[in-house]
Amino acid sequence: MEEWEYIEGHQDLYKEAMMEAPRPLTSPEHPSKNSGGTFMLSLDHIVEDEDIGQHSSAINLITYNVHPGLHRTDLSYNPPDHEEPSPEQSQIVTTSTGQKGVKRFQCAECGKQFTHRSGLFAHSRMHTGEKPFSCSTCGKCFIYRSKLVTHEKFHAGEKPYACSECGKGFTQKSDLLTHQRIHTGEKPFSCSECGKGFITNHHLKLHLRIHTGEKPYSCSECGKCFNDKSRLHTHERTHRGDKPFKCLECGKCFIHKSDLVAHEKSHTGEKPFSCSECGKCFITKDKLRLHQKSHTGEKPYLCSECGKCFTQKSDLITHDRIHTGEKPFSCSECGRCFITKHHLKLHQKIHTGEKPYSCSECEKCFTDKSRLHKHERSHIGEKPFKCLECEKCFTHKSDLIAHERSHSGEKPFSCSECGKGFISKHNLKVHQRIHTGEKPYSCSECEKCFNSKHSLKVHQRYHTGEKPYSCSECGKYFTNKSDLVRHEKNHTGEK
Repeated sequence: MEEWEYIEGHQDLYKEAMMEAPRPLTSPEHPSKNSGGTFMLSLDHIVEDEDIGQHSSAINLITYNVHPGLHRTDLSYNPPDHEEPSPEQSQIVTTSTGQKGVKRFQCAECGKQFTHRSGLFAHSRMHTGEKPFSCSTCGKCFIYRSKLVTHEKFHAGEKPYACSECGKGFTQKSDLLTHQRIHTGEKPFSCSECGKGFITNHHLKLHLRIHTGEKPYSCSECGKCFNDKSRLHTHERTHRGDKPFKCLECGKCFIHKSDLVAHEKSHTGEKPFSCSECGKCFITKDKLRLHQKSHTGEKPYLCSECGKCFTQKSDLITHDRIHTGEKPFSCSECGRCFITKHHLKLHQKIHTGEKPYSCSECEKCFTDKSRLHKHERSHIGEKPFKCLECEKCFTHKSDLIAHERSHSGEKPFSCSECGKGFISKHNLKVHQRIHTGEKPYSCSECEKCFNSKHSLKVHQRYHTGEKPYSCSECGKYFTNKSDLVRHEKNHTGEK
């Protein structure tokens, strides 16, 4: 019997020699003489990929070198009369069957190497875009069967891996291990550029793109670029109007899951993040970080136009619109434009008449929570904003800023009609009504009209008899402050 025919008839012996520890291959006819030498083997072998669920068969010619006494087997493909492998086929690098973990299979597309042929086949789908494993529940497709199995656990609600520290459940053990680092504080992945540590290698890779400036994912709708694919997907929801995260308490929907989690705390009243400096608590870690900058005085974002500094980049971007005159948010009801979306929403409440925030002291209602807080100071007499020049205190910061201009003589707001300057924009608006003749505030008692809300309030005191301003010298009361100031000059002799 020739050696070739012998091997063809004893494939099991060949497989045993390949799979087990290398040893000399012998022939029953010549137990010792053929302990060394070279055999040309032809074998129909079938590779079954559990993950892929496909079979591929090929006839490969293999040179099998046996070195007596060295217990070492060298394999090399030697396919005479065969065509060169196509780019889709794997390239055998170097190997020794006595070594474990050797990456013999290389992707011709990107050069990545794999220990098993099945790994290369699965990897090649990243280049072809093939996703053969689909979820029967939602239709989502996956490259790997293992990823499909993990995904199906989301539909089943199965989370077999629970954190012993906080009880949170996970579908994958790897996710649990990553989560546990939050409790231990372990950050095994550090940036070689700045030394910052990260819980996962993925987060490190994303961080490194900050240093390189790389933003490989771009929005097909507006061209905006992102350093992370998940951030691109989240951004794309803004174009579609997609808000997949819904609050079970009030039905409000959100683009980001993190926003939903933060919102849910408003129902529970939970504020888990507290400031170590003053003890103030916050719903989110981001809000805490911003607050902490008020203690450190850190304002890293500088306006190149006027030099004003900000704690957040978003505040700087909004501020820049004052210089450019850009007002990207317009009211669909009256066409009025605003610098921020927040101010547009407040304005729209004027049309709807909505005033959801009411004062517990006097029941006065407000469109904005911040305006309610400012109003509440009038009841408690709180005036937190103090002038360093004359020590006069104010309820509102804007009033302090306007007051400080009375010391500096600055009048940045001028009338285009007559050129007169004003300390505040509000005073300019009131003044411009003199030119237009507009008097939007009318008295419900006598129907007399006024160009400012303040003038109306002073007038209404004549109907009510209210005189809130009293002289400290003689106790006389007055309807408005200007009358009191004039009266006090009689005591001082000032003219």
